[in-house]
Amino acid sequence: MAQFSVQRTACWVVTDGKAGMESQCRALAAALGLAPTVKRIVVRPPWRWLPPGLWPSQLAALDTGRDGGDALSKPWPDLIISTGRQTVAPVLELKRRSGRSRPVRVVQIQNPRVAPGRFDLVVAPRHDRLSGLNVIVTLGALHGVTPEALAAAAALWAPRLQHLPRPRVAVLLGGGNRAYALGEREARAIAAALAALTAQGAGLMVTPSRRTPPAATQAVAAALAGSPATVWDCSGDNPYLGFLALADAVLVTADSVNMVSEAAGTGRPVHVIDLPGGTTRFRRFHRAMRDAGVTRPFAGRLEDWAYTPPDDTARVARAVAERLGLAPPAP
Repeated sequence: MAQFSVQRTACWVVTDGKAGMESQCRALAAALGLAPTVKRIVVRPPWRWLPPGLWPSQLAALDTGRDGGDALSKPWPDLIISTGRQTVAPVLELKRRSGRSRPVRVVQIQNPRVAPGRFDLVVAPRHDRLSGLNVIVTLGALHGVTPEALAAAAALWAPRLQHLPRPRVAVLLGGGNRAYALGEREARAIAAALAALTAQGAGLMVTPSRRTPPAATQAVAAALAGSPATVWDCSGDNPYLGFLALADAVLVTADSVNMVSEAAGTGRPVHVIDLPGGTTRFRRFHRAMRDAGVTRPFAGRLEDWAYTPPDDTARVARAVAERLGLAPPAP
């Protein structure tokens, strides 16, 4: 198999625009030493509501108008890292059209819901229960929370957060989704538990996500007013990585595989805040993280334990480079 050098490997990241999924693709590309072109696609109606087998053409079904997404047009890349169900049919069609002489290689992240053998590689978390000769199984989500990234963020944010007492606790708030509820009522319960931690001497660094309802963020901020806590108001620089870098412990709501996985990249104790709801897949994920010694349920107090941060992203990058004939990523 011919080996492609990092310098001349053209890479696309293809997603349906979901930030959490795009971040996984970007993280893998970065771990491979690649600077990808990001393609966010939109499937136009009525095709977006129908199975891809009913589309007139997998590429013609894409909306590339002013308010649409990006076109998947030539020149095609050497490698596509894709994720999201809407991307499956278009990237497979592009792979088919690229031919045999220099085929586009496709690495799909998460279960594509079609035979994994149709891709060059599939990267799926353990809780997806997907297997195959070309499937790489991970503990959680791929991410870019590396020691180098944390060190840079710590240097940037330490002066801004030096007023907070220790232990400093990063609090990552998600939002409601199909599996869990996180609204104002749940936020008030979380806020009460956080206020109790500050009364015990902890300093809090709280950041909402894009999915956190404004009323939930406001409820937490109101409960922590006057306490040794900072709650990001979603303006200015995003402190997410800085909070993780400076944390002695992390609290994260149960609704996000991405956030739990990123928190685990710190090597700090990760406490998972339970929420109403849950699904079988989420329960499998949280059980796997607990069994690996990475997380524990948040029971209203901070606990201390040690673990080796999962190296899923680096491990997958090495496997991708080896199997697809790319130059190996730097150690």
